[in-house]
Amino acid sequence: MEDTRIYQMRFSKIYQLLIDKANRKGRTKNEVDEIIHWLTGYCQTELDQLAEGESTYAAFFEGAPAMNPHRKLIKGTVCGVRVEAIQQPLMQEIRYLDKLIDELAKGKALDRILRAEQRID
Repeated sequence: MEDTRIYQMRFSKIYQLLIDKANRKGRTKNEVDEIIHWLTGYCQTELDQLAEGESTYAAFFEGAPAMNPHRKLIKGTVCGVRVEAIQQPLMQEIRYLDKLIDELAKGKALDRILRAEQRID
């Protein structure tokens, strides 16, 4: 059975961990925010409120205004699991964000991370 404790973690805690990971690799909070905006459709005001609130990580994704359809282009592994092969939809959304932050931390250009010029076939 899949471990789903991450669903109940507060978004504010996860968000800070994502920022810390990016900062350790010389990237910025603004870049993390841009990735989150692209993936979820949250505006900065909404993101700031969530970062200060008590919302769970599951509620963060479930309440996303507009999940980007291009997220399906995200491929690769996170924690040894291929993101495109994850069957549970919520866990897949979480791993998409993990993968994008991993790419940021590895120095990939933001426009490439956000699949700016790619199309879904």
